[in-house]
Amino acid sequence: MKINISTKNFDITPSIKSYIEEKMNYLDRFTEEWLAEGGVEMDFDAGKTTNHHNKGNIYYAEANLKVPGNFIRVRKVAEDLHTAIDEVKEVMAQEVKEYKEKER
Repeated sequence: MKINISTKNFDITPSIKSYIEEKMNYLDRFTEEWLAEGGVEMDFDAGKTTNHHNKGNIYYAEANLKVPGNFIRVRKVAEDLHTAIDEVKEVMAQEVKEYKEKER
């Protein structure tokens, strides 16, 4: 799967990039059959929300997965970027499984 990573309001570090790739590549096991049908591509966006929050930084992670004939989007917000990424992975895996069941 090809993953396009972008960030907003902070600079991505190699460790964050690696963490995102590791977590999102987990989805490869669910998307293998679509590779022959035109491939699978994900746009992943992570960032800090605006500074209007009273307490600390609030991060978001959003994944947009392009599969043959459809588009799956998941967005999560958390006080920790790693938590937001983990939540996106879990929900995206569930959404992909549900989509595959409907496709059958």
